[in-house]
Amino acid sequence: MREDAALVLFSGGQDSATCLAWALDRFGHVETLGFDYGQRHRVELEVRATFRARIARDLPAWAGRLGEDHVLALDALRTVSDTALTRETEITMQADGLPNTFVPGRNLVFLTFAAALAYRRGLKHLVAGMCETDYSGYPDCRDDTLKALQVAINLGMERRFVLHTPLMWRDKAATWVLAERLGGAPLVEAILEDTHSCYLGDRRRRHAWGYGCGTCPACELRRRGWETWHG
Repeated sequence: MREDAALVLFSGGQDSATCLAWALDRFGHVETLGFDYGQRHRVELEVRATFRARIARDLPAWAGRLGEDHVLALDALRTVSDTALTRETEITMQADGLPNTFVPGRNLVFLTFAAALAYRRGLKHLVAGMCETDYSGYPDCRDDTLKALQVAINLGMERRFVLHTPLMWRDKAATWVLAERLGGAPLVEAILEDTHSCYLGDRRRRHAWGYGCGTCPACELRRRGWETWHG
């Protein structure tokens, strides 16, 4: 297992793009993993390659560290879930206090498959963009959940993986600050132009903070973070 190698769960969104930069700044070899689970906003998968290419072009110090990209089909998540991310339905809050954009088990499944791939590829570090500070109420983004999952994965696979969540205690404004610190203006511009966070998959409208419908919870978080960062 390579001590200086990482696998980044890279969805194509702002958070995972910042985590990819964080990993490239720290590890000698970094691979990426995306999941196609029938998500309503699957345009995020389509921008991943563009972002990776832009990073390699505009931040050449990282180009030699950027390794293979992987995409896994997990459409069973769409089959077992009934959410606003897997169905054409209005985004609302549920009776249990969670938004209906919560896909039960998603991050647990993602990290388990990521660890299985990292096992085969010999990669020690798993990097993911979950964030308890700005996590929309998703219980599988909580620090306690992810620490427990790391223990279970390490025990179940007899490997000492290290799970990193660089954004866990950062809000969206702090995430923009981190991106600028890591990669300066080229990285900020790449995130603006070549990532996607909008739950509705809207790439028609370009705002100061990037593309999106401008009204869904993901767009609201991204907009508020950008505006707070810019004062």
